[in-house]
Parts: sequence; C-alpha cells; structure tokens
Amino acid sequence: MFGVDTRLASAFVVLVVLTPGPLLAQPRTVQDGVYSEGQAGRGQGVYKARCATCHGASLAGGLAPPLSGDEFTSRWNAQPLAELAGKIRNTMPANAVGSLTPEQTADVTAYILQVGKFPPGRGDLPTDEAGLKQIGWPPRGRPAATPAASAPLAAFSPPLGNLAQVMRGILFPSSNLIFNVQSWDPATLKPPPAGSGGNAGFSWVDWGAGIYKGWELVDYAAVALAESAPLMLTPGRRCENGRAVPVERPDWIKFSEELAVAGRAAYKASQARNQDLVSEVTEQVSNACLHCHEVYRDKPGGTAADPSNKAARCVP
Repeated sequence: MFGVDTRLASAFVVLVVLTPGPLLAQPRTVQDGVYSEGQAGRGQGVYKARCATCHGASLAGGLAPPLSGDEFTSRWNAQPLAELAGKIRNTMPANAVGSLTPEQTADVTAYILQVGKFPPGRGDLPTDEAGLKQIGWPPRGRPAATPAASAPLAAFSPPLGNLAQVMRGILFPSSNLIFNVQSWDPATLKPPPAGSGGNAGFSWVDWGAGIYKGWELVDYAAVALAESAPLMLTPGRRCENGRAVPVERPDWIKFSEELAVAGRAAYKASQARNQDLVSEVTEQVSNACLHCHEVYRDKPGGTAADPSNKAARCVP
C-alpha cells in the first residue's frame, strides 16, 4: 500500500472548494433587453391590425383594458412573461380567438414592452412558453392599500340569502359548468336537442343558452367560484336550518380559502383554452367542495321527514 501525502490531499480539498462550479443561469427580467427593435416593429403592425380597435391606438385602453402604464404592469408583474403571452395567444383577439401565431404573439408582446419603455436588446423575444417562463418583471413595491368601505356601502353588507341559496345560486351551477368540460369541449358547439328546430348551440343547462361562447362561460364560472368564496365568511349569514354559519372556525376559513384557490386554478386552466387542463383541475374543485361537505353537510342519522339530516348541518 502506498502512503497518502496529507499535505497534497488538503491542498486538493482547498482547490476543489475554492474553484467555482458552473454558473447558474440567472433569471432575466424585461429590463434586460429581451426583445429586438425589429421584433417590436413587427408587433406594432400586428397590434394596429388586430388589437388597436379594443385596446386603443396608444395601448391606453378603450373597449378593453390598457396594455401600458402602472395599472397594466401591476396586473402582470407577479407572473412570468409567459402568462401575458399566453393570454394574448389563447384568448385574443376577441373576434378571432386563437388566430395569432406564436411568432405574432411574441411580436405583439415585444411591442407592448417597447411602449412600456422597457429597453430593447439584440435578440428577439422567444416564441415558446419555456423560454418566456424564464423572463420576469423587475421587483416593485407593495401596492397601495385599498380604501376601507364607506359607511353607506357597509349598510348594504348584511347577507340577503342563506348559505343554501348562495350555494345553489352561484357555486353549484358554476362548479357543474366546469365539471362539464370533462365531457364537452367548450370550443365545440353542442348539437341542439332532437326536434328543437333551433340552431346548433349550447343548452341553457350545460352552457348558458349559448349567449356567450363556451370558453367564456368556463372563465365566468371559475371567476364565480373564486370571487364568491368570501361570501362563505360573511358575518351573520345563516344556514338553511337557521343555524349560524361558523365563519370564525379555522376549518371553515380553510375550506373557504380552498374554494378560492380552486376557482383561481380553474380560471388559469380555462385561459389556456385546453380541455385537458380544465378536466384535470376539476379534481381540485371537487375536493374543495368535498372537504367542507364531509364536515358540515353530509350528516348521518336522517329521519323519514328529514332523510339527509339537514337539521344537523353547519355543525362539525
């Protein structure tokens, strides 16, 4: 056996420790010159032809929200640039949804950055989602606090409906519309009932009588879930059996938060205009409902007069 020179071994350890490894790629922001002037010029042409009618010639808004200024930036600065590009690609323009190519989407995004006074660089903005996910926004301070509700508004705050009415009027139809995406592609018109004599369209039961386009209705249903979740926490609301909704209990608050999170997840999936993504998120929506129902709604011990034991609901 050969002996080991401990001095050489120690020097080797020091060398290994002090020698830098491969540098990790640092995330870029829109301040780092992520688009080219040529790309922004192409995007300006696409914008004028396809976007300006709704968002305004100067991107200041009109029929649709602004695409420049603090209001716009605050809407997107907590997300990678891929989210903005995905919104453009999947849901715009309103009169021809999904008609922009990935290249046109990237060009329009570049033009939006140029108008927002973010500096250009030498290369074009990437067209693929993976590349766009690597680009974020510069850090910003916390948004200003929202003013407290005025006294006149507070006077109208007491709940009007009981918990069952809120569930049946908002949450039940909205969640079922989202669940329906498992079976029906919102981009495809559902045939009318046999013998109806009407034009092809979504039925009222499934999609809201065809008043709005299928994917729009999924958007609206997801928003309804997320935005109505705080209604579960309204002080003074009663259950159908007259018991007070347990708005102060930690588990009830947790279940309400789960509903809001599920609604936001459903909205994000719907914005991708992808049936499979929405179908996957239906499990999250279902579980958010189930967790609360198992504790507060599904009560054993019913009677002939009250088989589902409604009298015991709203109590853990």
